[in-house]
Amino acid sequence: MKNAGIIIVGAGEAGARAAIDLRAKGHVGSLTLVGEEAHAPYERPPLSKAVIVGAAPPVLPAIADAAALADHGVKRLAGVSVLAIDCAARTASLSDGRTLGYDVLVLATGARPRKLSLPGAEAAMTLRTYEDSLALRANFARGRKIVIIGGGFIGLELAASARALGCDVAVIEAAPRILMRVVPAPIADIVAARHRQAGVEIRTDAGVARMERADGRIVVLLVDGGVIAADCVVAGIGAIPETTLAAAAGLQIDNGVAVDGQLRTSDPNIYAIGDCASFPHPLYNGLRVRLEAWRNALDHGSFVAASILGETGVYQAVPWFWSDQYDLCLQIAGIAGEGPQTVERDLGDGALMLFHLNNDGRLAAASAVGPLGKIAKEIRLAEMLIARRAEPAAAALASPSVKLKSLLSA
Repeated sequence: MKNAGIIIVGAGEAGARAAIDLRAKGHVGSLTLVGEEAHAPYERPPLSKAVIVGAAPPVLPAIADAAALADHGVKRLAGVSVLAIDCAARTASLSDGRTLGYDVLVLATGARPRKLSLPGAEAAMTLRTYEDSLALRANFARGRKIVIIGGGFIGLELAASARALGCDVAVIEAAPRILMRVVPAPIADIVAARHRQAGVEIRTDAGVARMERADGRIVVLLVDGGVIAADCVVAGIGAIPETTLAAAAGLQIDNGVAVDGQLRTSDPNIYAIGDCASFPHPLYNGLRVRLEAWRNALDHGSFVAASILGETGVYQAVPWFWSDQYDLCLQIAGIAGEGPQTVERDLGDGALMLFHLNNDGRLAAASAVGPLGKIAKEIRLAEMLIARRAEPAAAALASPSVKLKSLLSA
């Protein structure tokens, strides 16, 4: 250590949490949080929901404002980006012309929206930042036609928000169904039915050929010859990990910045966390995963603080995702794709839970959809079973009369 301190690059959920927890866990040296945005660190999940549909004026969903970070002894550089990292010299070159030295550097650079690659793609809006959310809010006016390209979490949450504001909404999905990547078909079907009940048009197996502007509107031309005229088009087709800085510094890249079980990169003085990092997960035989999720960013931030300060544990938090759409809550614990055997449990009141067992009978994941009060506790118990590598009997999982808590006790 050369007493230069710690630099965290990226002031989102993961970066802010790492900074706060480093202080809470006893780091007393210099601690600098560098963020491209002028805002204080803020939560991203409300950007597709509360910021768009909430009462005026909209409020930044802040994690920690400037005063709170200062109280923690964190130096915040807002509106500044890191242009380059010199791993040998252990320095970071900033966009304002300064060069900072570091003992440890943490990359929390997040992800950027995937762009459409088709003629007229520049007409489509995307959602990543608070400003993006405000722009969508301004466009989601009652009676306007909104076309959303992509039937994943972001696209569907935006569809629900647009409908709540009285917009006419169509979702265009190239895959055979919505939520294809991470949600089992029976749950996706329930979500799709709820959107259609709310008046959303969902077109699956539908590719977009190009977009054109005409008479002040955006015309979306589909591969099958269909045409939709829209007042606003939003592309929600996934995100790409922001690895430009890491790759230029020579760090290993593997579906994100590759890190080990302590979240350390191929350079022992640099860590990576949150949406930009891929890591081996011990619950899934070392499968390298990258998670774009609020919980993962939060957990990574806390874990990396302990890791930097000398704790030697391996990161193995159970992945957890959620999405709120209308009166439905969708939650997933674990990685459903790692459990080929599916067991259904009826939770009542229209709530459905699926358990995903691997070939050895171990619980790999659980998925649920329904009212929050019906699924939250059950998913939490399933999460605990997954963490304990439990091998519950399929018949017990299927029976609502068998309490999951009893399986946890066993």
